[in-house]
Formats: sequence, structure tokens, C-alpha cells
Amino acid sequence: MRLIIVGSLQDQLGTASKIAINNGASVTHAADIDTALKLIRSKGADLLMVDVKLDIKGLIEQLSIERISTPVVACGVGNDSDEAVAAIRAGAKEYIPLPPDPELIAAVLTAISTDDHEFIYRDRVMMQVVSLADQIAPSEASIMITGESGTGKEVMARYVHSKSRRANKPFVSVNCAAIPENLLESELFGHEKGSFTGAVARRIGKFEEADGGTLFLDEISEMDIRLQAKLLRAIQEREIDRVGGSGPVKVNIRILATSNRDLAEEVKAGRFREDLHFRLNVVNLNIPPLRERPEDIRILCKHFAKKYAEFNAISEKDISDDAMQVLINHGWPGNVRELENTVHRAVLLTTGTEISKHDILLPDGKPHIEIQSQTQKGNVPDGAEPVSTSSMVGKTVSDVERDLIIDTLKHCLGNRTHAANILGISIRTLRNKLNIYMSEGVNVPSPGDGQPNSL
Repeated sequence: MRLIIVGSLQDQLGTASKIAINNGASVTHAADIDTALKLIRSKGADLLMVDVKLDIKGLIEQLSIERISTPVVACGVGNDSDEAVAAIRAGAKEYIPLPPDPELIAAVLTAISTDDHEFIYRDRVMMQVVSLADQIAPSEASIMITGESGTGKEVMARYVHSKSRRANKPFVSVNCAAIPENLLESELFGHEKGSFTGAVARRIGKFEEADGGTLFLDEISEMDIRLQAKLLRAIQEREIDRVGGSGPVKVNIRILATSNRDLAEEVKAGRFREDLHFRLNVVNLNIPPLRERPEDIRILCKHFAKKYAEFNAISEKDISDDAMQVLINHGWPGNVRELENTVHRAVLLTTGTEISKHDILLPDGKPHIEIQSQTQKGNVPDGAEPVSTSSMVGKTVSDVERDLIIDTLKHCLGNRTHAANILGISIRTLRNKLNIYMSEGVNVPSPGDGQPNSL
């Protein structure tokens, strides 16, 4: 954890600094915003702790302009609620009153450093992967972590870093798919002032920021093939060239990379350099999909149920055996992310103390429906239609979206706010959609009873 403390609140921030150091943070002090910006451009940081009297809004705006994603925590003497609210509105993640509480400082540092990347597993299949990770973590070998989207590739990368000889050095992550192609080179290698429009000052890239530690390149298969050549040189020579720079800069890093594509096929298709693939794929850690890890589903469900009960300030919910069986039997194409969202929905929708199978709203938007097995077919009345497993075939995307929204609203007994939360859209967007559906003659559940009526 690299922390920059900004400001000079007498000895209060000094005390906060000591607490942070005692909790394992590497701390640097900056007297003002300009100094803090120079430090973060030249060294990088995981967290900024800033005097609330300083221009936090201006600082956060400048960080955004320069595409620096370091979170900001505001600090102030006493419990001035107006200052705290202003800091949060400006974009600060948290407000810490001074004199500092050691437990509060530790909690904030822990929250930032873990960044919700808990490594939870129990299944035997996953244990084999972890065993291999433990074996290779102390080495300097580059590692390619593969698997479907949502299986936990970044969690595995952080685990490998924590078990390596570089564990006390930075772990720097770059999502190659999330950064525009024309900015990714600057993000990786840094740039000199004036090297392009918007380059207001020299800034080090992720390679230099990770010096001595681990650089994690997420979704590397999305990187443009022209930039792959520069990346290969950086890995081979252990040196990089800043954009607009006059000479190479030496770096000491270990590379971990991920892909949810088959890189061998990408190489054949000419979209990924074969030599870069060989350089990165010294060891491959393939994370199995969640559907092949039933014991992981079981323990993750319990973890997420507890987590989201606490998050939403409601009583903890147990998961019934029949609900657990539904969750284990689902295919989970979205893996852990999809499971997490499903359990979160169930926690919100459950009215009792236990989540039942009827509280499980699977990601297709429909409540759990039992599909009878071959041995149960004898109990089906004559003439009854079998349940179709391909009910979406032949429908348009807008039809599926409409059915998903209406079914979710019915499941929420017409409650617009709950339905919007489950669907991941704003209440305004939901109301606009419902207005359109009603104008088309669609029956829309009314608030309170879940029965079709007006908006």
C-alpha cells in the first residue's frame, strides 16, 4: 500500500502517518495539491489522504483529466458534517475525522488494499490450481492466467503476487480492454510533458509504477498488435521508452497476464504475436468455470449472502437446501460475477429469514422453475406441455428485454425501486420503459400486488 498524505494539520496527519506505517503502508508526505500531483505522476500511489481544507474537488478533477484512478480520502479536525459532505460530493471515497482513530485508519487501508478481491475456494478442482500457483509464485516466471470471464483471474493474480518474493512491492493492474487504443501506450510506458495534447506534465507509466513489483495486464488479447511489439521489447529488454522520451528507462518487474480468449487461436488468426505469447505463457494457470466447482458455489453463496446482508443493513439470511441445489445446478455462464449478483438479488427479495428456491431470480430474469426429470414424467397429466428450455428462441432482443423487466417487476410485487436495483438500471429508465410498454398495450404490474395495471 503506497499512501500519500497531503496537507499539514499540525501533528494530526503525522499521527495518521504513523498509524498507516504500523499497518504496513509506505507513506510519503506532500505539503499541497501540486506537490501531491507531482509525486503521483512520478511514483504512483494506491491512496491519497488529503486535508479537507485543500481543494479536493480540483484535485479529483485533475486526476480524472490525467486518467489517474487513485482514490482520495478526506481528513479533517473534528466532526464537521458540512466539510465531510462537501468532500464526499467532490468525489472523496471516505471522510476520516482527526485526531485519527487507529482502527478506522486500519479499516480504510484494508478496504483499499483488498479492493474486494477476496480469494475464497474449497473445491478440489480449484485446490489443484492453487497448489500450482503456490509452487510457481516465488519464481520470476511470467504467468498467463486463462479462463472464462468472471472466473476470478485477477483474484488469482493478486494471490500469486502475495505469495511471491515481490509481495511487499507494488501490484499494478492495467485493463487493456478498458483503455482506448491511442492512450494505452502512454498508460503503460508513461509520457513526457507536451508529447501529445493533454500531456500537461511528465508522468510515469504502469511499468515504472510497478518497478520492483508485479505488473498485471488484464485482457491482454484486446491489445492492438502494433503495441504488442513494444510490449515484447519491454519484457525482453526490461526497459521502456516513454512517449516523447529521449532515452530508455530500466524497469524491474514480473508480468502476469490474463485472457478469456484462446491465444493460440488468436495467434493463428494474426491478432496476437506468437513471440509475445511464448514470452508471456511460461506457465499457464487455467481457472475452471464455476459450473465445474460445486463446492466453490456452495461456499461463495454463503459468503455473498452474509456480505450483502451486512451491506444492505438487513438481517443475515440462511440459504435453504433446495435453493442451494438450484444454485449448484445452474450453468453460470457469467461465473462468480453472475453468482454474486444472483445472491445479492435473493438477499434483497427474501422476506423471511431463509432464502428459498422461490427467491432465486436467475440471470435470465425468471424465477426458478423446476424442470421434471425423466423419472418424474409419469406424473405429468395427459396433454400437459413440457417445459421448454429454449423459450427465448425466435424472440427479438427488445422482446426479451421487455419480458425480463415485466417478470422482474412481478417478482418484486410491482415495487419499482427494487426492480430497478435488481435490473441494474435507474428508476427513471425503468419508468420510461414501462410507459412505452403501456402505450403499446402491455399489462404492467402495479405497485403493491404485482398484478398488471397502470404505472
